[in-house]
Amino acid sequence: MTQTNTSQIRSIDDLRGPAGRLEALLNTGRDDAPYAALVCHPHPSGGGTMHNKVVYHAMKAFSSFGLPVLRFNFRGVGLSEGAHDDGLGEQDDVLAALDWMQHNLDRPILFAGFSFGSNVGLRACCGDPRVKGLVGLGVPVHAEGRDYTYKFLPKCTQPKLFISGDHDRYGPRDTLEGVFARAPEPKRLVWIADADHFFQGTTESPNPKLDLMQAEIRLWLQSVFSLS
Repeated sequence: MTQTNTSQIRSIDDLRGPAGRLEALLNTGRDDAPYAALVCHPHPSGGGTMHNKVVYHAMKAFSSFGLPVLRFNFRGVGLSEGAHDDGLGEQDDVLAALDWMQHNLDRPILFAGFSFGSNVGLRACCGDPRVKGLVGLGVPVHAEGRDYTYKFLPKCTQPKLFISGDHDRYGPRDTLEGVFARAPEPKRLVWIADADHFFQGTTESPNPKLDLMQAEIRLWLQSVFSLS
């Protein structure tokens, strides 16, 4: 793969999972970037794709440090082959993306996922020695009839950052704080004031809060991974 000093967006044509080709984009980053990042999208039934606003803003947070960032569509989404598998096969899609990154980028990996993508990605990445840090955005507990569990978290020893809006109806504060309490250190939980599940505003504070979410990711990357 040809490296460049200026980040460019490239379409990736050779990322394949068990269900077939996965549509993907790579922001190339700097040649000397110490990490690469993987960002996963929310549930496809709600229109979730790698172009989701939260996913895009998370990508920009990693990219601001010159890191190469991979986004992809889960099976059955966009041009990705296969069919939706209720989060089970999607974990294999994440592992396929990690394999691609290991082969093509050859550097430690940082993970971030939004909503469904956070649950699926955390499951796949927890304990994987290639993944050095984990970010869960809008971590869901119950959404649109779907329950999300986190029994795996106590064994997840990588540094973890959870960011949610304090008006997130899919991850109520009391419930999510209980989930977070079971996760081992190092960890950080951030509540964005007057933000909903999608980091949009509330009636009292209607402005989007995506910039605040992005700033918290950057702060965590600076403090935990010494990125600048």
